[in-house]
Amino acid sequence: MREAESDVVVVGAGNAGLCAAITAREAGARVEILEKAPFEERGGNSAFTGGLFRFAFDSFEQMKVLLPNYSPAEMDAVEVPPYNARAFADDCEEMTEGLADPTLVDILVKQSFPTMTWLQQHGVQWMLATGRQAFKSGNKFHFFGNLILEANGGGRGLVDALFRTAEKSGVEILYESKATNLKLDDQARVIGLEIQDSSGRRTIRCRSVVLASGGFQANAEMRCRYLGKDWELAKVRGTRFNTGEGIRMALNIGAQSFGHYSSCHAVAWDVQAPPMGDLAVGDGYQKHSYPLGIIVNREGKRFVDEGADFRNYTYAKYGREILKQPARLAFQIFDNKVIRMLRDEYRIRQVTKARANTIEQLADELTIDPQGLRQTIEEYNASVQDGDFNPSVLDGKRTRGITPPKSNWALRIDEPPFEGYAVTCGLTFTFGGLRVDKNAQVLDTEDHPIPGLYAAGELLGGLFYYNYAGGSGLMAGSVFGRIAGASAASRFSNLA
Repeated sequence: MREAESDVVVVGAGNAGLCAAITAREAGARVEILEKAPFEERGGNSAFTGGLFRFAFDSFEQMKVLLPNYSPAEMDAVEVPPYNARAFADDCEEMTEGLADPTLVDILVKQSFPTMTWLQQHGVQWMLATGRQAFKSGNKFHFFGNLILEANGGGRGLVDALFRTAEKSGVEILYESKATNLKLDDQARVIGLEIQDSSGRRTIRCRSVVLASGGFQANAEMRCRYLGKDWELAKVRGTRFNTGEGIRMALNIGAQSFGHYSSCHAVAWDVQAPPMGDLAVGDGYQKHSYPLGIIVNREGKRFVDEGADFRNYTYAKYGREILKQPARLAFQIFDNKVIRMLRDEYRIRQVTKARANTIEQLADELTIDPQGLRQTIEEYNASVQDGDFNPSVLDGKRTRGITPPKSNWALRIDEPPFEGYAVTCGLTFTFGGLRVDKNAQVLDTEDHPIPGLYAAGELLGGLFYYNYAGGSGLMAGSVFGRIAGASAASRFSNLA
């Protein structure tokens, strides 16, 4: 094997890996990124996202530093409630049933706003997410679910900005270069990697490695092994290159597995979407306006509380429920009262939908049992309680006497035309990964730091269990990417 020299090698060129590489380079390290994808598919799962970030802030005034190009009139046109560190931490605890590692959560929450400003300083432009995360009432947009800002250009805009900064700073990016094994010296220190590229197999020697190569969602065998029955049949929302090599390489040298290996982030995804993500469509296959209607299976039966909470707190677990339904299919049903309120992804060309003036005709076009759907809608309509409908708050307009209930935003489905959208399970990323300390250094099975090995992004375990608060994945990738890059560069400095 041929050998090369480097200070820090980052495995994976998504949001987390790029943040790690930029930080390490600014600290003076010579940095290389190994990206398994070709240039045109670079960016990992981050490139497929909407670019939304969850972060703590004490007031809208504090946030305005992130929006320098907005006019006073534009600022006055939005209503943004504060979302302080306590609220962010509480959401993490509630979403994970109290299982999230408290040290990691504390770091994520406290570093979230400083990381937003760091990203801005490194080329990311922020926008108010009024199109997807707010409803307009009167003259103001009212945000819901505590997701306020998105990167200009979505996920592609985010990673493109970080690529520009990384390249300008002197980070070397090796495309179509797959890491296959970690190399150790006699003292069990990581001193390099074996990689495979177009020229064959070779070794890169270095002083630190940052693993940021994502979860195992694109690996059907690992999905079955860890997530269970039928998960090999789920569609993958993002990159086809996140196949778990980073996790496997680390476990092979004694790293500690950590987190919820049998769980994942999975959403309602168009039934005719391709098996893997399509960068041209991005996250457009998602269908996240279900709180405005009902969700049924092929038998016409409801199976979740569509109004249990804001979409940002339920969408990542409802994909799992869809996978359990007959033929892994579900249908979102809306009537004319709310069709105009559906998110933009319902209007793309690549959508599986039907529109009809009767429930029976809609059922026929969508291959739903017509009697089952009619009975469900009649029972649902009869159970809807009076009250004021307000999609910007938990309005308490609910059903009574049916199971499952609809706890908020319950409107009768009685005004034609009716629309239905066919969805299946779309897997975003897996929750199981590696255990790290506060410096993002990977720990072994005896809780000792592995010298020279750091981790960030989806393969960092311990943050997400069962469910997920929207926007916290990208935020965690940036926060722990920066920490991993700084720690890896610090080790290089200490050894220099």
